[in-house]
Amino acid sequence: MPINVQKIATYKGHNDCVYTLAPSDRPSVFFSGAGDGMVVQWDLLKPDEGTLIATLPKSVYALHHHADSNLLIAGHNYSGIHIFNWGEKREVASLQLTESAIFDISSVDNLLLVGTGDGTLVTVNLRTAQLVDRIKLSDKSIRSIAVNRLLNEVALGYSDNYIRVLSLQDFSQKLAFQAHANSVFTLRYTPDNHYLISGSRDARLKTWDAIGGYKLVNEVVAHIFSINHMAFSPDGRHFVTGSMDKSIKVWEAESQKLIKVIDKSRHAGHGTSVNKLLWSAHENQVISASDDRTISIWNIIFE
Repeated sequence: MPINVQKIATYKGHNDCVYTLAPSDRPSVFFSGAGDGMVVQWDLLKPDEGTLIATLPKSVYALHHHADSNLLIAGHNYSGIHIFNWGEKREVASLQLTESAIFDISSVDNLLLVGTGDGTLVTVNLRTAQLVDRIKLSDKSIRSIAVNRLLNEVALGYSDNYIRVLSLQDFSQKLAFQAHANSVFTLRYTPDNHYLISGSRDARLKTWDAIGGYKLVNEVVAHIFSINHMAFSPDGRHFVTGSMDKSIKVWEAESQKLIKVIDKSRHAGHGTSVNKLLWSAHENQVISASDDRTISIWNIIFE
């Protein structure tokens, strides 16, 4: 399938590496978090006009938009989480959780799932902003969290190269397996929840049959260096990967065939590591965040 890519904007509001992105309840609005501690709201309809939500003393590696409440949760490294009513630019609550980094945040209903650098999955009641439990299955970092509501499971990617699958009923471990030769940096279930795709510091993408007990069904040497993140298109037919090799790659979801490479030489791409990706429903635009302190906006057109 022919594909055209056009870089349409570069946002330069941060003063340090941009580590994370999160959507909002509006297709054109998204959030970013960076090494400068700033949490910023952006609108694709108003290029490079950021609105500061908060400035935290330490880096923000993880942001999560809780769709049901429309609250924004920021993982504040070496401290805990901050919960914001972003529309009012007001902090609702904060919770001291860990002295480690927070690499990913997800949620199941009103329960927040927070993955930390010391290998602990921390669960928090969002309504009461109270700690529920701590689940520690490794001393190595939890780098990514993926929830599968069809199977009532959550998959965790760890820096000990393992993927661990837990029950969402009681958070007991159902399965643990060495998935890669290095840290598992990103996990995503396919939109039908039948497969789990993992990306690693070993630069490989692997696909696991979640319905069939997480058997390996496909493996691709996808990048030169670490795969930091991946995101599916709104229609679920494609996904993008971002890497420490500075490139963004567009893949066909079903076949996992590479169909486009977005890089500096061909598309004025990022000059350093691509840390996070978001594929917006607003005009099918892809948003990328990088160590080069910028956020790039890409038009992805399938012909």
